[in-house]
Amino acid sequence: MAKVTKVGVVTSNKMDKTAVVAVERLVRHPLYKRAFKKTSTFMIHDEENKCKIGDRVRIVECRPLSKSKRWRLVEVLNPSQAEPEPPAETAAPA
Repeated sequence: MAKVTKVGVVTSNKMDKTAVVAVERLVRHPLYKRAFKKTSTFMIHDEENKCKIGDRVRIVECRPLSKSKRWRLVEVLNPSQAEPEPPAETAAPA
């Protein structure tokens, strides 16, 4: 049986070797036939802590790694375009 893969956006990476990924999908209402977005969140295993918030990533299902982790990071598709913060200016004594 083939493993399921999904593409989503990293929303949190504050844990060690774990990130939270939000995956959006389009669902059609059964009665009114209008399409709308639903978001699911998945806890993923990120062995090297290379995910940053805002990254677009591909994940794959795997065996249970903990109570809530059942997905592994495959690759980072689009790194977030967040600019690194410039170093804080220190006031020179006059």
